Amino acid sequence: MRILITGAAGFLGSHLCDQLLGDGHEVIGMDNFVTGSPDNIAHLANNEKFSFYKRDVSNYIFVPGKVDAILHFASPASPNPLSKSGYFNLPIQTMKAGALGTHNCLGLARTQDARFLLASTSEIYGDPEVHPQVETYAGNVDPVGTRAVYDEAKRFAESLTMAYHRFHNVNTRIVRIFNTYGPRMDLEDGRALPNLLKQALLGQPLTVYGDGGQTRSFCFVNDLVDGIVKLLYSDEHFPVNIGNPIEMTILQFAETINKITGNKAGITYIDDARSARDPQRRQPDITRAHDILNWVPKVDLEEGIRRTIPFFKQKLGIA
Repeated sequence: MRILITGAAGFLGSHLCDQLLGDGHEVIGMDNFVTGSPDNIAHLANNEKFSFYKRDVSNYIFVPGKVDAILHFASPASPNPLSKSGYFNLPIQTMKAGALGTHNCLGLARTQDARFLLASTSEIYGDPEVHPQVETYAGNVDPVGTRAVYDEAKRFAESLTMAYHRFHNVNTRIVRIFNTYGPRMDLEDGRALPNLLKQALLGQPLTVYGDGGQTRSFCFVNDLVDGIVKLLYSDEHFPVNIGNPIEMTILQFAETINKITGNKAGITYIDDARSARDPQRRQPDITRAHDILNWVPKVDLEEGIRRTIPFFKQKLGIA
């Protein structure tokens, strides 16, 4: 196939480029580098099956020639309020990528008779009251809260995707992505893994907000990409959770990172507003992914962290 990936220079988009090129497809990357990095796709510069357009998907997009599939991954995703590339500091761009960007990509998919895959998120569940989160759960969200620009952009994108599927018969798919980590992720992302792994590699105490009882589940990027590609190749139109269902507290996670890295600086507990603002539990039910896609994650947490460390050390300038 000839496949367009928006957000191709981002953490997930660049890994998808690698996987789909490896599967023998031709890939067209599109990104405006607001949050993505040219470094993430630099290794593809001489690949004859890869081409790139610097574009903002919130504006009209055009790709010459036939397109067989579109994967819409363009959006700020970092929850770090201190990051210039996080959605707290790019609220309008985040909403536009989810609304106008999705509309433009769906329009292109319709005219090209191409299959369309939307990158949605576990954030659409908000601070969930159902555990683990199953695709039929409608969520517990605040449409005017501090995280709403990202949450509601993705919820709207899902609704628009299903509207195009039902009204225009566009061949759509929706993946709800849970916490993912690995090489090429932004060290200033603001999520637990980059925060804690960076501190550990620098020999600093790991910062845990509140009592560390909040839970997360962590999926290695290779596993996530495998699930997304299987969904692309499938005939499933309704949302599918892709993530690792093994739930652990942030405190357990911090202790695991200190053990793997040999960091002796320990853990520091901080009372901070973000501990109340963050979702307290996050765990995917992946029954649909298993039954429909025959997908389960294969890389355990310790192995995934070990495979991520060299990238972090390179970015931190650590030998």
